[in-house]
Amino acid sequence: MKLLKHILSSAALTSALLLPFAAIAQSPASKTTTKAASKTAAPTDAEIADAKSKGRVWVNTGSDTKAYHKSDDKYYGKTKKGKFMAEADAQKAGYHLAKESPIGQKKSPVTKPATPAK
Repeated sequence: MKLLKHILSSAALTSALLLPFAAIAQSPASKTTTKAASKTAAPTDAEIADAKSKGRVWVNTGSDTKAYHKSDDKYYGKTKKGKFMAEADAQKAGYHLAKESPIGQKKSPVTKPATPAK
């Protein structure tokens, strides 16, 4: 019985001393896993189609430009980091229409060359 108590107390002491070291050794791996899990995946074609049908814009959250893209823009749903939201919400959050999107931009007036007087 004394031997069993001695073995159990030694095992408890050993595990109590080693537990902090095991937690420290595993912490970098757990941070890497957390970063990978928190990284947003690119939207699927179905998600892009759904957002287009709802009139949502794609907000580029991975850039300091604070730009959003409309559904006809080549970057719609394609930037590394971003999310879909209503255009009004994007503007309230300080985002502006990306320069390459033709929707919402004014077309320059077409002027005909002057015809010479005869």
